[in-house]
Amino acid sequence: MDKFSKAHELLKEHFNKDIIINLSPSHGYRSRCEFGYRNGYYTMYDKESNRINLTTFQVARPIISDLMPKLLNSINNEVELNNKLFQINFRTNSCNKVLVTLIYHKKLDDKIKVQAECLSKSLKISVILRSKNDIFYLNDDLLEDHVKSLKTKLYQSDQSFYQPNHFHMPEMVKKVISFLEEPNDLLELYCGSGTFTFPLSKYFNKVYATENNRQSIKCIEKSIDAMSIKNIHYSRLSADEISEAIEGRIFRRMKGIDINHYNFSHILVDPPRSGLTTNVIDMTKKFKNIIYVSCNIETYIRDVAYLESYKIQNIEIFDQFPNTKHLEIVSLLTQK
Repeated sequence: MDKFSKAHELLKEHFNKDIIINLSPSHGYRSRCEFGYRNGYYTMYDKESNRINLTTFQVARPIISDLMPKLLNSINNEVELNNKLFQINFRTNSCNKVLVTLIYHKKLDDKIKVQAECLSKSLKISVILRSKNDIFYLNDDLLEDHVKSLKTKLYQSDQSFYQPNHFHMPEMVKKVISFLEEPNDLLELYCGSGTFTFPLSKYFNKVYATENNRQSIKCIEKSIDAMSIKNIHYSRLSADEISEAIEGRIFRRMKGIDINHYNFSHILVDPPRSGLTTNVIDMTKKFKNIIYVSCNIETYIRDVAYLESYKIQNIEIFDQFPNTKHLEIVSLLTQK
């Protein structure tokens, strides 16, 4: 049984209509990639934990896959760059600007910084060097992504979550927007760098976005400042902490925000593969409309079953990772 048939089978108890499946190109879609480095090659591991040596990666966006052999050649020919290097990460934006992070098991001395500067200039890329308790930025530490179809500016660091599928990211946001009826205020959990936050802020009176990752909060602050947005407030809080705030607990990280001053018509949750905790599920039951974005069909079905007083009003599947077992669900749940 393929993953789409499996998803239909799991969902039929909760949604008995046809489900639209949004396909992605099988190559050239990933705007974010991470590789090991060993013996002059990029490395990955297959399902049996066998190491695979690579010089390029066709699943990556063309700007990354074309760069990979050139970068590898430059690194392999310079001892300062390849000595004790163990990981190479890539990110790119809509304008094909590339951020490369080189991660080392050694101190970042002046010699390697000079070589990194040469690498950055010769390949026209932004470079970050990392090692334990040390970091060196050659350019801006945040990568700007001007998503024209959403009329928004998003930012990512080399350590923040960012939707990896270049084709599906804006389409998923547009799908959520299509769900909205009578929006008032929005509570968003697991907001990441603001992929949904900023486009949705145009449709809600106020948005309260929460995220536990410091790097993601830094990206949100940058977007708010760059676009002079007034109706988004944010806190570095976990989803479980927000469930406590709803019950009246005050966190200093809320910086005086009174969650009771919002008139929430919707809550948006986009949790990790583990899904929602029991506390968060109980909290979401206080909302009329739940926008649930999930990267794991099993935990999504589990959570929907717990939300017994809600029905799936609308749902679509996005094949964010072609030729893998993974898929993305974008859905709206409303009270029965």
